[in-house]
Amino acid sequence: MRSTRVNNDLHEDARSVKLLWTGGWDSTFRLLQLLLRDRARVIPYYLEDRTRPSTDTEIDTMARIAQRLNEEFPHTRELLQPLRRAAVADIVVDDDIAFALSKIRRRSFIGSQYAWLPAFCRDHTLDGMELGVHVDDKVQALLRGFVVEVDHPAGFRSVRVDPARIGTPEHTLFGAFGFPLFHVDKRGIERESRAAGWDGIMEMTWFCHRPVRGKPCGLCAPCVYTIEEGLARRVPWPRRVLSFFYRRFVLPWKGPLRQLRLVTRGTRERPPPEPDLGA
Repeated sequence: MRSTRVNNDLHEDARSVKLLWTGGWDSTFRLLQLLLRDRARVIPYYLEDRTRPSTDTEIDTMARIAQRLNEEFPHTRELLQPLRRAAVADIVVDDDIAFALSKIRRRSFIGSQYAWLPAFCRDHTLDGMELGVHVDDKVQALLRGFVVEVDHPAGFRSVRVDPARIGTPEHTLFGAFGFPLFHVDKRGIERESRAAGWDGIMEMTWFCHRPVRGKPCGLCAPCVYTIEEGLARRVPWPRRVLSFFYRRFVLPWKGPLRQLRLVTRGTRERPPPEPDLGA
């Protein structure tokens, strides 16, 4: 698959769909919807986190999926644009974004990617980037009371944070994104994929952050979510057994210990300053 470093000078039009693609289950399903159902022009983005052992696997997965799409569905050669890549290490997170994340984490822990994703979009003036937030996702639960349905210029319905919520931490972190999978879960994605004949491509997707001998580990967050959201078959059974004990005896302690670390750190460090939003 062709790829390029992010370049704001590359031509875009309002009907092009910007998609955060990782080669995973949710974002690949959305890619297939756009290319094969909607016949929409897709600009895929990938943010490289080199602290994650799965990065090269994800990039290779996307290349293989793109090649298969090009071979089986020739029209996708024109619709699927080169993958735009950027390094997480190069992203600077503004104070208001850091503050918004810290406020939300007091209620529900979400990953650090929800700081550098909005920071990346702000830096590159990107609006409407699609994320694969779905039912059973922590972010979906967090945003449930903050979103409205909207029409995309490409001709489909999506979900976004209500502009009336500007000034809230939820809008600061997620206002730049679209959530087209907001009302579907992983099993629903599986059913729709099979009905459309996309299951072969969907089985090519990758999700594990810390693979063991090239197989899903069963212990990282995406593996745990995959198992708990109904797709345990995608994790090899020995790792599923290990995951069972991990989820039963270790994982329940991680949340309280994380909160304790945050509280302890807060007694030693000053919190990020609340941004000056003006009068």
